[in-house]
Amino acid sequence: MSSLQPSPADTSSQRWAWWPLLPLYPYGRRPTLMRELVPNRVWCFEQLHGVWYVAVPIRMTVVKVEGGLMLYAPLAATEEVIRGIHALENAHGPVLSIVLATSSGLEHKLPVPALCRAFPRAALWVSDRQWSFPLQLPSSWLGFPADRTKILFRDGLPHPDQLSWIPLGPINLGLGTFHEVACLDHCSGSLLVTDALVSMSSVPPPIFGLDPTPLLFHARERGAEALIDSPLQRVKGWKRILLFANYFRPGSVSVPHLSELLADVAQAEHRQPATHFGLFPFRWSEHWENEADLLIANSAGDISFGLAPVLERLVFVRSKGPFLAWLGALSKLQDVRQLIPAHYDAPKPISSASLAGLAQRIKQRTWAPSEGAWQLLASIDSTLIEWRLVPKQNQVPE
Repeated sequence: MSSLQPSPADTSSQRWAWWPLLPLYPYGRRPTLMRELVPNRVWCFEQLHGVWYVAVPIRMTVVKVEGGLMLYAPLAATEEVIRGIHALENAHGPVLSIVLATSSGLEHKLPVPALCRAFPRAALWVSDRQWSFPLQLPSSWLGFPADRTKILFRDGLPHPDQLSWIPLGPINLGLGTFHEVACLDHCSGSLLVTDALVSMSSVPPPIFGLDPTPLLFHARERGAEALIDSPLQRVKGWKRILLFANYFRPGSVSVPHLSELLADVAQAEHRQPATHFGLFPFRWSEHWENEADLLIANSAGDISFGLAPVLERLVFVRSKGPFLAWLGALSKLQDVRQLIPAHYDAPKPISSASLAGLAQRIKQRTWAPSEGAWQLLASIDSTLIEWRLVPKQNQVPE
């Protein structure tokens, strides 16, 4: 594992000028962690992104292919990131391909133009049915270079002798289409996915070693409290971030009255941007950790991965069949040994048997529930249907 973080006196290489297009934490400065996941074969570049300190890792994976490198799931192409990739190029050959394997992940789509400019000889491969909101724009208007952009499957596949590609979708979301393509590197046994599979644990991911502020912010009970760093506080904060990121408003949290919030702000001894000047609009119930442990338990044991609740309830709520069919296709792959998703933990042990086991587990439980921690997600889905922004039934786009 290696950090690309520069000295405290020089953070200019971490600047990301395009952050206003998607104003997520940490905004214009994106510290990056580089890790080697498989010696001399697979690496990842990790950053944080989120809203109101609900920050989770976002990950780009680099795979050694014949003649050079492939970049999967683009992330903010800061000078720091480009320098790290150049170091890999010096040892393993040039970047040959950049892969945007999702049609809807804006956090992966926005970095594509900058990454393509940094590697002008690399082919850009994208999943089909790319879309933009509120206006549907041509791919060239999104910054995709027209002369070297190719559509996965329609225009072929990158590095087919080494990599297998497995599509999920397309699924009609109303405003756009969900379409993701997983990639198996047979040489390393690494299964690369963007959003459709994740793995979560109670241990904060390594990227928080560069910036633990989100963990410490959410580990508090009131806004008047200072940010106190300790291993226990980091775990506490991470568990709460997991609940927010997956359920938006978990059942174990409430919002206090405005007068109580203002009293907290007035009592805060450490008014600073890192603590939002004492503003902390959350009150956790006594048994909040049980809710977090239940979420984490779904990524424990032999099947240490799954579909994030927010995707299950808002994207695949009426598309259980296509998701199970995709898992079935993945379970038939040979050489699968580890999962590398673009978010949360990685790498995670995986096998054809565990993929089949996840499908069986899904068949036996309630799909996309509406009770408990899922209530807000269900309410959002109902509102989107009422406003006719999403279809009532799954429809495969033409």
